[in-house]
Amino acid sequence: QVQLVESGGGLVQPGGSLRLSCAASAASGTILSLNAMGWYRQAPGKQRALVAAITRGGTTSYVDSVKGRFTISRNNAKNSVSLQMNSLKPGDTAVYHCNEAPPKYSWGQGTQVTVSS
Repeated sequence: QVQLVESGGGLVQPGGSLRLSCAASAASGTILSLNAMGWYRQAPGKQRALVAAITRGGTTSYVDSVKGRFTISRNNAKNSVSLQMNSLKPGDTAVYHCNEAPPKYSWGQGTQVTVSS
């Protein structure tokens, strides 16, 4: 069973930055570089939604609300996917998850991002 582990969240002031990371458990043997991966977020009372994706070839896409502020990348050598988040806004507050795009694996616990002054 594949286990995705997200990390890097925290409390940050508006305008601040965070870098999230996602890795598959070594025991699963999953290679994250084989398929498109995405970062999703779920704010309180809202559905989980895709915010950024990266194809196997490295093409990226973003929802309009994060364009120019978030950057998704992958490190195939480390079998990980990252999300650099800059100019954070209170509206970015959510639990962030990674998964394939479209999602394939069971959801991990995610990492909480709270943007507040």
